[in-house]
Amino acid sequence: MGREKHTACESKQHFSHPHILKLINPAESATLTCNACEKTNITNKPNFYGCNSCQYFLHENCLNVPRFLDHSSHPSHHLTLLPLPTYSSRSYTCDACGSNGNGFSFSCARCNFDIHMHCALSPQTVFLSQHHRHELKLIFESPFDDENTDFVCDLCQDKVDLNNWLYYCADCDFGAHIKCASPGPSPTSQQRRNNVNANSAVEMINSVSDDHDRLVAAQIESQIAARSRQAMLDLW
Repeated sequence: MGREKHTACESKQHFSHPHILKLINPAESATLTCNACEKTNITNKPNFYGCNSCQYFLHENCLNVPRFLDHSSHPSHHLTLLPLPTYSSRSYTCDACGSNGNGFSFSCARCNFDIHMHCALSPQTVFLSQHHRHELKLIFESPFDDENTDFVCDLCQDKVDLNNWLYYCADCDFGAHIKCASPGPSPTSQQRRNNVNANSAVEMINSVSDDHDRLVAAQIESQIAARSRQAMLDLW
């Protein structure tokens, strides 16, 4: 019985890939990049799973991120975890931090709203004791009435795009980019901080709520299948 459990721990199935993902031995692997968060297997995360034939890899924490998310930055619609960008450029611009992404995103197809997985799971508040005496609150729009206001990150001293999210203390007018202020907790703890509303047990295409989302899901499934076929051809 114990052996069966151990074997199960060494393999995972994920909706983003058609093949079983097996536990990677870090001592036997080169530096690999997670297809979800686009960070390597040498970052401070526990386990790494992959399909060597397709060169497809996921951190265990990324593999366990929920499929659906209700987020206060986009209250009108739920966000769906997409393994691939649906745009022809095969990339997206994150509406949270403003940088480009090629990996997983939480997205709303109706609104062309896309955010990095790790941005979506950022904590609602952070306390940076070495930099400021108050907690900083995550805000999703500019705290200033004047849209021409210039604001500089109090951590890196670079200009902040006020169309992006910001960690901010209104009492002291102290703020920082989310990438500068984020403590970088694992997705599972971030998930709790954001009160994630998800149901990972339901199949993606059967779970989406309308025809528009079904079309997006079908496009993703087609892209995944195409990548898998190409990977198999590359083996010959």
